[in-house]
Amino acid sequence: MPVEQLNDTLVATTRAMASAITIQMPRTSTDVARPERLLDQALDVFHQVHDICTRFDPQSPLMRTNASPTRRHRVPRVLFDALQEAYTAYERTHGVFDPRVVRHLESMGYDSSLPFDQTDIQVGERDEPAPLRRTWQPRFRASKSDVWIGEPVDLGGIGKGLAVRWASDVLAPHTQDYLVEAGGDCYLAGRAPDGDSWRVGVEDPFGGETPVAVLAVSDRAVATSSTRLRHWRVGERPVHHLIDPRTGKSGGEGLIAVTVVGHDPAVAEVDTKVLFLSGRDAIAREAARHEMAALWCDTEGQVHYSEAMAPYVIWERT
Repeated sequence: MPVEQLNDTLVATTRAMASAITIQMPRTSTDVARPERLLDQALDVFHQVHDICTRFDPQSPLMRTNASPTRRHRVPRVLFDALQEAYTAYERTHGVFDPRVVRHLESMGYDSSLPFDQTDIQVGERDEPAPLRRTWQPRFRASKSDVWIGEPVDLGGIGKGLAVRWASDVLAPHTQDYLVEAGGDCYLAGRAPDGDSWRVGVEDPFGGETPVAVLAVSDRAVATSSTRLRHWRVGERPVHHLIDPRTGKSGGEGLIAVTVVGHDPAVAEVDTKVLFLSGRDAIAREAARHEMAALWCDTEGQVHYSEAMAPYVIWERT
């Protein structure tokens, strides 16, 4: 995978999980003889997670498990850990994050990768499954690396954050300063090449070139959930990929994007979705109640952020 050197910074890139992946690391900060190999190992994490956890390949370990969810499956460790993490997130959020929404996504025509680079995507009407009512109670046996999931699941709501975490785990023993970025989710360790905190631009969800805010972070994850790209129409009904399991429909009324700063990229990714589903009228209250560092943009273009986010905001568009 390509590795470039910009001044004293190594930059490695690839594409996986429908995202551009970038890792930056100062050459002088690593204690390994061949930092390029270390970067390749970190980038490879994203390809492993994609190949094992994608739902768009019927032969992936996830989809083979989804095909018969009511029997036990011995699965690769990556999938075992991802499913456990998804269940932890499900319990922590009291079911607001629920990977079983895969059936609702499929009923909305998102059963294969849609051409989101096009401006107008329309699929035919289908029967809608009922909202999720049953408690999800998967079973795990770590000694055998086998699982019983009960119902099909989608790991798209946490997989990228996990890949960022696991790629960071590859780098952290060897360097204090690095950036791992994957299409809106990132972890920023230590200091940027200029010796200051890392700067993160929060993308304009309406497509403008200027970010809506710039954050300064160090040893933190930043995650964003947005409907800017993944939206389409079922018949004449506008929908997007952020499904509220309580209704079985696209949620987050009045919101278009939510960004969260946290300690862990997978937790932050889940938190963006939970806050998004609270909707414009409740998001400020929910962010304050959980003391989350959150910034959100509503469908009218207004940008707001929580008290916990304020220390990270060094610039905001007026």
